[in-house]
Amino acid sequence: MTVSTVPPEEKAAAGRPVTLGTYASNYLAKVRGGDMGALPAILGLVVLTIIFSIARPVFFSATNFANLLSQGAAVTVIAMGLVFVLLLGEIDLSAGFTSGVCAAVLATLLTTHGFPWYVAILGAVVTGVVIGLALGTLVAKLGIPSFVVTLAAFLAFQGTVLLLVKGGTIIAVDDPTIKKINFDGRFTPAQGWILYALTIAGLLALSLWKRTSRGRKGLAIEPLSVIAVRIGAIAVLMGAAVYVLNLERGRNALFSQKGVPMVVLLIGLLLMLWTFVLSRTAYGRHIYAVGGNKEAARRAGINVDAIRISVFVICSSMAAVGGIILASRQASVDPNTGGSNVLLYAVGAAVIGGTSLFGGKGRVLDAILGGAVVAVIENGMALMQYSAGQKFIVTGIVLLAAAGVDALSRRRASAAGLR
Repeated sequence: MTVSTVPPEEKAAAGRPVTLGTYASNYLAKVRGGDMGALPAILGLVVLTIIFSIARPVFFSATNFANLLSQGAAVTVIAMGLVFVLLLGEIDLSAGFTSGVCAAVLATLLTTHGFPWYVAILGAVVTGVVIGLALGTLVAKLGIPSFVVTLAAFLAFQGTVLLLVKGGTIIAVDDPTIKKINFDGRFTPAQGWILYALTIAGLLALSLWKRTSRGRKGLAIEPLSVIAVRIGAIAVLMGAAVYVLNLERGRNALFSQKGVPMVVLLIGLLLMLWTFVLSRTAYGRHIYAVGGNKEAARRAGINVDAIRISVFVICSSMAAVGGIILASRQASVDPNTGGSNVLLYAVGAAVIGGTSLFGGKGRVLDAILGGAVVAVIENGMALMQYSAGQKFIVTGIVLLAAAGVDALSRRRASAAGLR
């Protein structure tokens, strides 16, 4: 029996837009069928924000909002890389300490050897690439389960960080360019609004181009009202964020702290890059194909081993970028950089955002949404003076709930004949 993979909206008349009501009905049908996407993460984010805002009004202050973005940046970037590995049903338990190793390489090149910032960044990223190649080769070519390979790497990289920072030494990162990434780098209010306008204009242009392109191919197209509602909602949320971030957060009149943190632009660029790779390239389609059915993908002529190796390279490279962000925020590197709860939160961010642990389902945007949920939980409970133990328990419950939603969604989708 062959199950059609064409969604209901594709069965509309060629080139004609479905109505707003039909579009809404199709979406509700997908949710009832188990394809909930990012809905649980969005609802959770809204509920948590309301709860913490009521419990601690300072949660919604400009200072705390900026702190949220900076605190969650590294975890979000690492989670972006983990999405690629999870799409294949694999796991990388070493991503946290990979970021620590790459951060230590960065700090060593900068401080110990006196290299310029761009050489140090290149060295850190190349280290991530080499690590990814090694892990991916062991998994794809030798057939060692990724859990075992990356668990061994988790232990080895923890020791590597200790060796690079010479035991308990703290290596300062004083380079002004590195520190601008996630320590003291901010756009001026005018630059923030310009970036906002360019982003909204770009999203609108992309939506209209996609609509036109689908129409030319004889596919059903979105109603303009749906595009208007989506872009309008994004514009309102982003506009409010830019307005809040442009408020003065500093207590010293001589040192202004208003403006959008520069790390936000970095995350936005990475989101656009990897979203394009997954949704608009043959390579991205091959990742989903291998994650959905490895044997079928192999029979279709896809180089499965190359795909498996490549996702580990992307994951470790993004961990390297996350390590650079961590080094920037701390203005230093120590034996705990990339350790502690970094891996827990990064995996949690990807899964909470909607990426399936079973492979074949997920988007880079999931890491952003899940990262926001994790950051809100950590920040909100800190404001409420919860202990570290309580924060771990709550975060673990949220992660378990997200995995449960994923499992139940797959079961419902299978029962509905969608998988």
